[in-house]
Amino acid sequence: MIRMHGGSIKTTIKNQFCVKPFLVFFLIHTMQFGIGVLSFQRTLSESSGHDSWMAVIISGIIVHILISMIYKILDKEKGDLIVIHQQTFGKWAGGLLSIGFLLFFLADSAIVLRTYNEVIQVWMFPLMKTWPFALVFLLGVYYVVSNGFRTVTGVCFLGVVLPFYLFFTFFVPLEFSQFRNLLPVWDTSVKNVTLSALDSMFGFSGFQLLFLYYPFIQKPETSQKWAHYGNLFSMAIYLFILIVTLVYFKQDHLLKTTWPTLTLWKIIELPFVERFEFIGITSWSLIILPIICLEVWGASRIAKQLFKMNQKRAVAIFLLVGLMICSLLKDRESILFATRILSFAVYAFYIYIPFLFIVYHIRLRLRDRT
Repeated sequence: MIRMHGGSIKTTIKNQFCVKPFLVFFLIHTMQFGIGVLSFQRTLSESSGHDSWMAVIISGIIVHILISMIYKILDKEKGDLIVIHQQTFGKWAGGLLSIGFLLFFLADSAIVLRTYNEVIQVWMFPLMKTWPFALVFLLGVYYVVSNGFRTVTGVCFLGVVLPFYLFFTFFVPLEFSQFRNLLPVWDTSVKNVTLSALDSMFGFSGFQLLFLYYPFIQKPETSQKWAHYGNLFSMAIYLFILIVTLVYFKQDHLLKTTWPTLTLWKIIELPFVERFEFIGITSWSLIILPIICLEVWGASRIAKQLFKMNQKRAVAIFLLVGLMICSLLKDRESILFATRILSFAVYAFYIYIPFLFIVYHIRLRLRDRT
């Protein structure tokens, strides 16, 4: 429901559809910790080598700043992304910008699913076709999203808690690690660290969905600390996994390893399973599911607000489009190409949020004067 609030438009949601502020921790972390965790170490090391851990810290700090900017906008406007865009840029320009967010969430959810499917095909079932797996997975997504935002949030909570046992598996490689691999510190240039930071920003993306679910939070202005805790938690886990990888692998070996995280799991031996990476890959579905659910919910929410569409119908349409995208990405080259294109959109978000912050406050001052 949309109401006027002190000269601005306020988006109000009935309390039974809202979630507790602390759950923002899980909503933020869920989006930041996804399929990229299986391969981000190699990507960061390509630019700055064993100093790539600095890039994770830099990216985490930047995201903290952007989250603060988002809350400063949302706490004043008391609306969602669509309202903010229309108040700042007008109905048509604001609507086009909101459609840009919709397309990004839709494309990203499809690429995340296709990338996860590729991991399964390479490591577990080489003959498995893409579309049957994607269809079954997306049916589960429809069931979750069609039950509303509270159900999506519950899945995000479970997607953090249930597979968290995997975190402890990264202590196993430390037995075979050489911490001298981290020395000498700052053995690279500022340019290379900056390039690695740009690469790591892709993994920290997803927090921009806060623009959409902010009205669904009870006392949303009190949830900012939980958003920062979620981002800090993501940064800490990324940093830990990266350091474990850097001290375990030689640099030349790491740069030739497509999925370093899965390679780390290969050294784990259990009496009841020969290849632990199978367990890890299977458990990763619990991490992928909430990401896709939240992005599809975000896209359908924009469609509902902009075009007055029935949200369940929008979800069904978007999942069908997602299935088509997954089917079109037939090999690794096409997946990498799509990911590369999507990365430009991610970088655009990092520029757009400060831009929106500045323009919004300029318009707010002009509005207050009149």
